[in-house]
Amino acid sequence: MACDGRRSRKVRSRLRQAGPAVRESAMQRQTAEATPPVGRHHQVGDRRLFLHRSGSGSPAAVFLPGAGSSGMDGFIVQQRAAELTTSVLYDRAGTGWSDRAELPRTSTQVTDELRELLRVVGVPAPYLLVGHSLGGLHARHYAQRFPDEVAGLVLVEPEHEDYDSYMPKELNELYQAWDPGEAVPDELPDEIVQFYRGLFAREMADWPEEIRESLIERHVSPEWLRIGGQEAANRYQLHDEVRNAGPMPDVPLIVLTAVAIDPFKEAVTQGIPTSLLHEEAEAKTRLYTALAESVSHGENRVIDDAGHVSVIFRRPDAVLQAIQDLLGRLGS
Repeated sequence: MACDGRRSRKVRSRLRQAGPAVRESAMQRQTAEATPPVGRHHQVGDRRLFLHRSGSGSPAAVFLPGAGSSGMDGFIVQQRAAELTTSVLYDRAGTGWSDRAELPRTSTQVTDELRELLRVVGVPAPYLLVGHSLGGLHARHYAQRFPDEVAGLVLVEPEHEDYDSYMPKELNELYQAWDPGEAVPDELPDEIVQFYRGLFAREMADWPEEIRESLIERHVSPEWLRIGGQEAANRYQLHDEVRNAGPMPDVPLIVLTAVAIDPFKEAVTQGIPTSLLHEEAEAKTRLYTALAESVSHGENRVIDDAGHVSVIFRRPDAVLQAIQDLLGRLGS
């Protein structure tokens, strides 16, 4: 990791000295490591994007990961969903195993890119979009922009433009004081690396070893942690895009709300009173219930034994059940 940290400093220094065109070209050549453990790269424009596809059937389940995550985080549920229909996971440009790109990006860029990627790999609409965290916001925006291409939505702890307005004022002030651009050093203390490696290892204990170890190493790297902050740095601009994109199509929707204060949550909220975190969970549940009620066939399912990060690892059964239920309603 120390070697990676020194290399990333040198790369960023060279990129800062280069012009915009040179910097963009260099970033495109920086892929997120070599070969992904499953799936492969596909050329979309001037970038290679990672995608893994399994199963057959329609509508295809398409997984959109959160900020700083990879589509591979949903590998277990994606594989199980492949027993029901075509099942696709991928990494956005600038993240995971896809080619690097300037971050942050607009949701319009992200959704255009996903649409073109699905066209390139021959996965036709309609889609059942499964979005986690920031991926949930992009999934909603895709549905707003291309309503005829979306059959249903599963939103797992989705980023939402009204999130702050539901939260206690004190909690908003604490969160807004955090600067994602300054939070991650080039080299992480070994105790921090080992702590997070242990958290991920416990959540992924029954995963195939070659996938688990590759994914954990990247999750505890400064690069991936930094990418998460960079992707979310323009969250208020992303919120405005969704607000201005028109109405959501009236398609079946299931929201999964994870309310547990798990070790991941505890690690990033040190110093915040537990009572405030419980208020956050209650407010989040109200928000997601309102979101579900915004369509004719919507439902909010509360998961009390997983948190925002761990839900995709710990409760793939809940995500799969939501997918299966929507496929059933759609007659698939």
